[in-house]
Amino acid sequence: MPDDRHVVEAPAVVFDSQEELQAAFSAGGLTRDFVAVVRFQGPRANGMPELHKLTPPLSILQGKGFRVALVTDGRMSGASGKVPAAIHVTPRRCPGGRSARCGRAT
Repeated sequence: MPDDRHVVEAPAVVFDSQEELQAAFSAGGLTRDFVAVVRFQGPRANGMPELHKLTPPLSILQGKGFRVALVTDGRMSGASGKVPAAIHVTPRRCPGGRSARCGRAT
């Protein structure tokens, strides 16, 4: 990734799925700098699906000169190398104050 892409300061655009991001991209609604936040993709939400469909549209936008990045609680299995990304971001604590493993008391 080029050095000038290591920091992206842009408004967040929140999506609840990779399909929602793809629909916004297809409709032409993402032609600007932004940080895509794709939430509800972690193990507690829906089993942590592979989010490989996010990289193509974000890479295309980046190629057009837009500054884009990704933050998600999901996983991408190494497919995120072209776009700055923070993946598998999860809360430090689970509901009720238990540790991040959600089965162990603190």
